[in-house]
Amino acid sequence: MISLHSHGSYTSLAVILALLAASPLRAQSEEGQKRIRELEARLERAEVELAKRRGPTDPTAPTEASTRLGWYERHAAMQAATPHKELRWHFVGPDNVSGRVTDIAVPSPRGRTYTIYAATASGGVWRTENEGTTWEPIFERAASTSIGDLALDPSNPDVLWVGTGEANILRSSMAGCGMFKSEDRGRTFEYRGLGATHTIARVVVHPTDSETIYVAASGHEWTDNPERGVYKTTNGGKTWQRVLFVNERTGAIDLVMHPEDSNVLYAATWQRIRRRWNDPRVEEGYDRSGIWKTTDAGQSWQPINEGLPKAEHRGRIGIDLCRAHPSTLYAFVDCYEEVETGDGTSATDSYGRKTTKTIEGAQIYRSDDDGTTWRRTSKSDNDMRRACSTYGWVFGQVRADPVDADTVYMMGLALNVSNDSGASFRPLRGMHGDHHALWIDPDNPSYLINGNDGGLAISYDGGKHWRASRDTLPAVQFYNVGYDMETPFHVYGSIQDHGSRRGTIHIDADRRSIRGSDWQATAGGEASRHAVDTTSGTLYSEGFYGSIARTDLATGARKSIKPTSRKGEAPLRGQWLAPFLLSPHNPRIVYHGMNHLFRSMDRGDSWTRISPDLSYADATKSGDIPYQTIVAIAESPQIFGQLYVGTDDGRLHRSFDSGRSWDEITTGLAPHRWVACIEASRFAPGTIYVAQNGKRNDDFIAYLWRSTDDGTTWEDISHGIPGGPVNVVREDPKDADVLYVGTDLGVYVSTDGSRTWNVLGNELPSTYVHDLIIHPRDDVLVIATHGRGMYAIDVRPLRAPHADAGDPKIESDHKEH
Repeated sequence: MISLHSHGSYTSLAVILALLAASPLRAQSEEGQKRIRELEARLERAEVELAKRRGPTDPTAPTEASTRLGWYERHAAMQAATPHKELRWHFVGPDNVSGRVTDIAVPSPRGRTYTIYAATASGGVWRTENEGTTWEPIFERAASTSIGDLALDPSNPDVLWVGTGEANILRSSMAGCGMFKSEDRGRTFEYRGLGATHTIARVVVHPTDSETIYVAASGHEWTDNPERGVYKTTNGGKTWQRVLFVNERTGAIDLVMHPEDSNVLYAATWQRIRRRWNDPRVEEGYDRSGIWKTTDAGQSWQPINEGLPKAEHRGRIGIDLCRAHPSTLYAFVDCYEEVETGDGTSATDSYGRKTTKTIEGAQIYRSDDDGTTWRRTSKSDNDMRRACSTYGWVFGQVRADPVDADTVYMMGLALNVSNDSGASFRPLRGMHGDHHALWIDPDNPSYLINGNDGGLAISYDGGKHWRASRDTLPAVQFYNVGYDMETPFHVYGSIQDHGSRRGTIHIDADRRSIRGSDWQATAGGEASRHAVDTTSGTLYSEGFYGSIARTDLATGARKSIKPTSRKGEAPLRGQWLAPFLLSPHNPRIVYHGMNHLFRSMDRGDSWTRISPDLSYADATKSGDIPYQTIVAIAESPQIFGQLYVGTDDGRLHRSFDSGRSWDEITTGLAPHRWVACIEASRFAPGTIYVAQNGKRNDDFIAYLWRSTDDGTTWEDISHGIPGGPVNVVREDPKDADVLYVGTDLGVYVSTDGSRTWNVLGNELPSTYVHDLIIHPRDDVLVIATHGRGMYAIDVRPLRAPHADAGDPKIESDHKEH
């Protein structure tokens, strides 16, 4: 029997119906007509069911670049005019962790200057004047502070070009907003176009003509767009011409200019898109990734792929040439040709699944005839396959030594160097992992500056020893923030590629200074939520894809408490940051969200599944990454068991009876938008706030809603917030009229129940505020930013005079305890 829940079955019905209708004999017979009517009825039911499973259509197109830039200008004006400008933001740390550096620009010759510029994935651009001893942010107020590439003008080192939008497109990467130029070493910047590109992989400035610049634009992360390829300006960025274009899914991921002939450039193109259920990869029908060459300054381009893997196996490609021998080029190719894992036995892939096959992954190719032909110089072995694992799409960088044509560097999980053209590699140790940038001094190739997920590192001896800037370049990418009730209290958060950390928050008696200290590792991974049960001294922390554990803070004893699927059922799906919640009525009760909602009455020792699959569960949207999962949970602080659950595919449900029955309350919300946060009011029964995030659709509208009838109807309360995405909404714990919102630009506050919004404080840089908490005892708001660490601010001045008299009166129903 054909299942009407299957997209494939719907297609089969349509095909059968079409064949019957096209058959004259069957169509003319009474039996044939009857059969067609039956199939038409089944097809109609299938269409209804398929639409129900997929949910409403998505009418919202990706946000225009001009709209985003306009939103930022409004944000900046609101920040300057805010009535809360006297409230001060305090950076609280960490002071011993850095973040992902995506590119490095270095004035030459060294010795005359000690300046270095560092581009960070989501913390803007930083400058040091003393070889990394101290750093200062110089690009921190813009529509996007995600940086893809930097370039100094060879004719004038005071001129710095900034290409926004990290091209590595991790799940937490942010869209850029175009090109910016500084003519005064980063003191001021001007916007110079290309705002719709979203990601800029490489910027190349002409060696003698400062008005001519080339840009490799790799395009939107999540949606197709025509603003991809190689762009050129001959008037300093006033206008741009797209000189190399393949299609709306193929952008330029690397670009290098011949050091002796500026009319010769090489470009690498990459056909890719990130799915919500898959990392970027070579998909069926892909064949446009490759290397191109122009000899006439971009007027025409020729593909130069002879000797490279087949087109259908080519993923991301990085290119470079040897300055002293410019006919010698190197290419890093992320090759998707499948191979056995080794001995043919089952192994675990990068996503934790058993498999007997993997992909070739990282391969190094060399050309000695200006790219006319290529030959593979690296081996086909497990060492090369492990160099980037199946994450070549996030690395894909190669550097040729500027003097020795046989020395080449490959960036991946480690920074590797070869002195025999790639035949063998050795790792350079002594720094953080996951490498994305490398500058080699053209006058002294032993002088290296490396950018990785832990910040920036400098070596003066060819990589034998390294000096890191992790303590002075705080581009920390937090995902979230939790707190405890110790005195002084601690904050907890997970950091991209640094695991989880805990810091202590100190508040001076006059509340003029809020400081963080004693940042140290704590339970949880790089993708963890944290909650502390103060009654038992227990820290709960979530890990990748729904794993969850509890830790005894006194002894350090840790226990995994992840729920499991039922026998014979598919494995549970848990998001990268799967949510859990300690019940506000009893901290021994834990809720945990996968594709089903689970509840434990005994601190996670046992679990009960209390919901069906609350996502759309569209079988066509499944892949390597868990998707169609729960991402937000709230329980009414006033009524035990009154639950609200949101999913990453845009569904929202409620239950009034601890999960025995569920009602969908999605109608009125933005279709298919990630439910970023649900906040159930402490003050008003039936009032809930919901934030939705459209980033994964390249939609940056501010989606913020309130319902006063438990989600039956919704009111848009975003008016006054220029743009999104909105990541978090919180109600003040002592004043019902005070609401806080964190967006990709900063923090907004309303002191009149959402009628008006203002920017909170006036000193916070443009930053991605992923989460925030308000400490209920100490009245301090702490934000977790994805790129600038944590900041804190005193919120007492925001409240009405009566609000600090005590905690709000809450009536709880404990019948089910």
